[in-house]
Amino acid sequence: MKPAYDLLVIGGGPAGAIAARTAARAGHSVLLVEKRPAIGAPVRCAEAIGTGRLAEFVQPDPRWIAHELEKTEIVAPDGTSLVLDAEMTGSKAGYILDRKIFDRELVREAAGEGADVMIKTRASEPIMEQGVVRGAVLESGGELRKVNAAVTIAADGVESKFSRWCGVDTTIPVRDIMSCCQYLMTDIAIDEACMTFVLGTMIAPGGYLWIFPKGKRTANVGIGISGTMSGAGHRAKDYLDRYIGERFPEGKSIESIVGGVSLRRPLVCTVADGLIIAGEAARLVNPLTGAGIYNALFSGDLAGRVASEAISSGRQDAAALMPYDEGWRTSRMGRELERSSYLRDYFLTLSDEMMNTIIRLARSPGIKEIPTLTLVRELMSRGIPMHPASGRKSP
Repeated sequence: MKPAYDLLVIGGGPAGAIAARTAARAGHSVLLVEKRPAIGAPVRCAEAIGTGRLAEFVQPDPRWIAHELEKTEIVAPDGTSLVLDAEMTGSKAGYILDRKIFDRELVREAAGEGADVMIKTRASEPIMEQGVVRGAVLESGGELRKVNAAVTIAADGVESKFSRWCGVDTTIPVRDIMSCCQYLMTDIAIDEACMTFVLGTMIAPGGYLWIFPKGKRTANVGIGISGTMSGAGHRAKDYLDRYIGERFPEGKSIESIVGGVSLRRPLVCTVADGLIIAGEAARLVNPLTGAGIYNALFSGDLAGRVASEAISSGRQDAAALMPYDEGWRTSRMGRELERSSYLRDYFLTLSDEMMNTIIRLARSPGIKEIPTLTLVRELMSRGIPMHPASGRKSP
């Protein structure tokens, strides 16, 4: 670890790893730090990503692709099932990754481009000079060391303590937190080509339950519920255990993870003087589905490119870093985040009966394709109101 770098990246997840790789590839000195003792562990993710989107940033590798999916099933509260194949959605359902291997491969690639990597290294406070972020004080092996940097990228996940220490409001209202629990289960009867989402207030209030196959008779089985609906006796784990007891009574759980996912709208601004905020730290998670791997990859790559340009120009103020904030907001990813925020607000108002109606209509012969906008417009044409009480206009 040197006393100064062009770029300091805090967080060794996909956003941080891709940012480090991109900047190091451009010839800049980079330090990537991860507070945990192992990259990719513990897994805090359902591990799903679309096939085409992954290839934008890394070539698919059988070593970290646990399973490939061909279709998606959505199960309504009354048990009505809507199965979407590749022809209906316009693409394959996607991959289920092995995040422990995937994340490590991304960091290995960053290291291969010249980035320094430190694990069990925590950013304890930012180095501030007249309101400008100039690196961080790092704690490693019980020692504190100052590391200066022209630009710092905060990719430290949902907690995002570093951004908060830099003066950025990263508060998440309870309403915008999804409380999650997931088991890796084996010896269960599933359709191994199909990822399943189960809806209903009695099953997953304010959220959904998922079954993502990872191989023969094996799947990530998890649940996310609204933070406002979690409490003693009705936590995410309680709902998940109840479902598993009914659906997979003979299944075996071989791994368990719990955590929270932010469904808050993205931060008002994701740059400051000397600072870029990427991935889940910037709240770039799909608020409708909780998906965030692609958004982390996209924002990490963009952060690395913008940081590289700023370092080369000799200007690292917020104005020089603003192309990052503007770039992701105007991208397809940014537009999807905005649209999904609206749709989440809408779906939170739906009763189980209305969700049953929507799924039944989506099953009707008249609907040949089910991209999000197609489905929304079709439902509107069939009399399903798409304007929740908030009065916001549909996309």
